[in-house]
Amino acid sequence: MSTDAQVPFLTQEAYDRLVAELENLSTTGRDEIAKRIEAAREEGDLKENGGYHAAKDEQGKQEARIRTLENLLKTAKVGEAPASRGVVEPGTVVTALVAGGEEVFLLGSREIAVGSDLDVYSEASPLGQAILGLKVGEKSSYEAPNGRSISVEIVNVETYTG
Repeated sequence: MSTDAQVPFLTQEAYDRLVAELENLSTTGRDEIAKRIEAAREEGDLKENGGYHAAKDEQGKQEARIRTLENLLKTAKVGEAPASRGVVEPGTVVTALVAGGEEVFLLGSREIAVGSDLDVYSEASPLGQAILGLKVGEKSSYEAPNGRSISVEIVNVETYTG
């Protein structure tokens, strides 16, 4: 039961960059970690071998990143950022009054905003869920982790240009 709101959006540039990262991590990255683990094993006692434990920890983080990338690339909608129609949707830059203060952010995956100064909120986040589909001038609210209700008003919606 998938909806567009749950499908991550990626620009073609971001998609290509992530494919290259996945390829590197799955090949060269795995080989390098395996060599570091093997070299650390040869040092002896694994219980007190900091290099071994650090390499194993890095291997776990790398494998998690590989799984994240595989899932993202499998499910992402790839293309140009949607042309702004004044409606909040993944891949748009939103200006909103959040709890009375103005914020400008990208709604979507942080992967498409690499190198940008924009804050990024996932469409699955409480804020993202509260504003998805809203038009300029519309208001909503969401519940913060501390239970407080936070008001949001959409001021502007623009096409993300990278």
